[in-house]
Amino acid sequence: MRAALTGIAASALTLLMTTSVLATDLRMTVWTGSEAHLKMLNGIAESFKAKHPDVNVKFETVPVNDYTQKLTFQVAGGNPPDIAWMMEDAAPAFENANLLMDLGPTLKAAEGYDFADFSQPAMGLWQKGETVYGIPFSTSPFMIYYNKDMFDKAGLEDPLALAAKGEWNMAKFQEVAKKLTETNPGKWGFEFKDGEGYASRMTHAFLPPIRAYGGDIWSNEECGFDKPEAVAAIKQLHDMVFKDKSIVPPGEQGDYFSGNSAMTVNQISRASKMAEAGFNWGIAPLPSGPGGESPVIGQAGLVVFDQGKNKEIAAKFVAHMTNKENVATMAQFFPPARKSVLEADAFINGNKLVSPEMMKNVAAAIANGRVHPAHEKAPQLLAAMAPRVDALWKADADVDQAIKGICSAIQPLL
Repeated sequence: MRAALTGIAASALTLLMTTSVLATDLRMTVWTGSEAHLKMLNGIAESFKAKHPDVNVKFETVPVNDYTQKLTFQVAGGNPPDIAWMMEDAAPAFENANLLMDLGPTLKAAEGYDFADFSQPAMGLWQKGETVYGIPFSTSPFMIYYNKDMFDKAGLEDPLALAAKGEWNMAKFQEVAKKLTETNPGKWGFEFKDGEGYASRMTHAFLPPIRAYGGDIWSNEECGFDKPEAVAAIKQLHDMVFKDKSIVPPGEQGDYFSGNSAMTVNQISRASKMAEAGFNWGIAPLPSGPGGESPVIGQAGLVVFDQGKNKEIAAKFVAHMTNKENVATMAQFFPPARKSVLEADAFINGNKLVSPEMMKNVAAAIANGRVHPAHEKAPQLLAAMAPRVDALWKADADVDQAIKGICSAIQPLL
């Protein structure tokens, strides 16, 4: 009997050791710490585990402001994650350095995947010829988030109502931001994206108004900051910060999500933060300008690193995560690049926090918008811009000279 029990125990130990050895732990970096986002992602991982019981997926949150830098350090140090969310501005650098696995064969071979369902414009950053460096899971336009209570207190129509009347433009934006600041002492009319418009989100601060005026920050290997359209947009922002005092200034924290700013720019994924906002709120299109309506799209893709030890199974998880069913699940937070999901009523009606009217504006912005400019030297461009942008954001700045300095700094890199 004792010998039999000993044999059973030995067999159990062998089984445990074998299972442990065979188990694969995939590490995926993300820049969200949202409980709602992570719950959804873990649900997708569990559904993958149902078919691959020996695979565990761990989501590792890296703060958004340090995300690309820390990802770069991990790769350079020979310890890349198996899978990563990658921002659109960083994609070209990783692609051109041949660091990313070609996902095409895995995706196209996955049962029922329907690779052709992905919008071709949305794939522009992630595909070269037949090589697929990544697959977009979020093609998310920048939208205006607004505090309706602050608008009501100021006796102002909110951006959604103004947009419906065709009156939501850059002039009106400046006008209401100033009035909101005046009627809400100690608070601001507007805050740049994530409160980082003077640092890690500097291009996100500049791009929407510059596009509204008909310009761009750069295109065709040429700096756009010193073009007349961009200069006009930047001067308006500078006036709002230092003359109107309606935009949260450098060194201050406005925090729209805590009710300290009436408006901000962000993407639909941030709606998850509004469940406990404590005030009535809404989402509206970006204001138009002399250049017309110019929606700006931020994009993120899923990539697998070619030097990873688990790249084959990692690619299969990417295929699972971006199949039609899971893209539809993620669409409540991350607007899809799959045409079938974007065009479905479920997308318009699928976000419990955002009304169908507002979601229609999100869908329209995806259909009509342009992606944030990307560049293989994006980190170097931002580093070169930083001191010149710092010189711009001073009350007594020579704005024209500061703008010329930005172009002088980045043109050699473009």
